[in-house]
Amino acid sequence: MSRAGRDGTAALERAGAETVKRAVQLDVASRFQESLVCYQEGIDLLLQVPRQMRRKSTATGRRYPNGKYHKQIRIEENATGFGYEKLFHEYLTEIVSEVWVEDPYIRQLYNFLRFCEMLIKGPCKVKTIHLLTSYDEGIGRSQQMTALEEIKQSLSNYGVTLNIDFSSSIHDREIRFNNGWMIKIGRGLDYFKKPQGRFSIGYCDFDLRPCHETTVDIFHTKHTKKM
Repeated sequence: MSRAGRDGTAALERAGAETVKRAVQLDVASRFQESLVCYQEGIDLLLQVPRQMRRKSTATGRRYPNGKYHKQIRIEENATGFGYEKLFHEYLTEIVSEVWVEDPYIRQLYNFLRFCEMLIKGPCKVKTIHLLTSYDEGIGRSQQMTALEEIKQSLSNYGVTLNIDFSSSIHDREIRFNNGWMIKIGRGLDYFKKPQGRFSIGYCDFDLRPCHETTVDIFHTKHTKKM
């Protein structure tokens, strides 16, 4: 975190502590209504401190004359607050009906499942998801296909078709929506660290899960190529 960021966090912490201190004084003086307002304001200020500390990322954006757009987000090691909903919601508009996921190393299939769940819950009306990946020799093709087929069947219950293709030559990782947005994540969908245990904070909520260091590049163009 930059010095300016640290100074801002410290200022929030001081302001919150002073406001809570003032609330206690008003409480002792039986000025309960004023005390309640100060308690609320002080707690709100203090709650902003961890949120600001979690935002360990930098983002830069640039729009080009030809209509193309590029934004880059750098996620630092162990940063939190970067669940799929937070990262993608801005680009999943209501007109999104088709999604392409190209990732040679879809190894944490629960992460891909979480991504699909986000698409179903979002404001978009996704009807088709295209997945292009490679075979996972680690767990075996049979186990990999069984898991993907289960995801495919589950998606069909929500009216979503999952098309699965395999390639041994793909290298790049990218996610495209048919509204023109393209997101490239250095580590693909598997940028989250493994939780410390099945009952540890962050196991279920990806916003609380620490991340690996990675870079996210976001583009927009009027034409999205097909796989």
